[in-house]
Amino acid sequence: MAHYSGRASRRHSLNIPGHAHELTFSCYRRFPFLSEDRCRNWFGRAISEAALAHDFAIWAYVVMPEHVHLILWPRKADYDMSAILKSIKEPVGRRGIAWLAKHAPDCLPRITRTRGKRVERLFWQSGGGYDRNIDNYETLELMIDYIHANPVRRNLVAHPCDWLWSSAKWHLRREPGPIPIDPIV
Repeated sequence: MAHYSGRASRRHSLNIPGHAHELTFSCYRRFPFLSEDRCRNWFGRAISEAALAHDFAIWAYVVMPEHVHLILWPRKADYDMSAILKSIKEPVGRRGIAWLAKHAPDCLPRITRTRGKRVERLFWQSGGGYDRNIDNYETLELMIDYIHANPVRRNLVAHPCDWLWSSAKWHLRREPGPIPIDPIV
């Protein structure tokens, strides 16, 4: 089986009609904020709401303890990937920081930074993360296999289908997971 690992460099998103996108973004300083189902559920809700608001299909995902992989396909020719990312990440970050402030305030200094006179608390690593355009089915299949294997490579599970917060079961067995998957067109 071929292997996909296009991790060469960050680049700006190219909003090309008909292209799918493989997105990878991380929690601030790779803190494992997504290791609890509470936060993963917030993420699932945010991705579903963003999909409705921005009219994109969710083709695959893996939510790891400190980062996320998504493969999505904008249904409209005119779309803005940065606006899509903001719609996904912002509500999760707000809820996560509010939860920390209430339940683990001693963690706040580790996620706080000062920029000039502005004080920020960060849930996500700054920037858009990685965005790879997908323009053919072979690359799409390789990327789906690659992201689904992430929990196995990290020794979190023995088989991709064993990781609950992944679309692997849907792709291999058509079993639903916590985030609904759209058919690949």
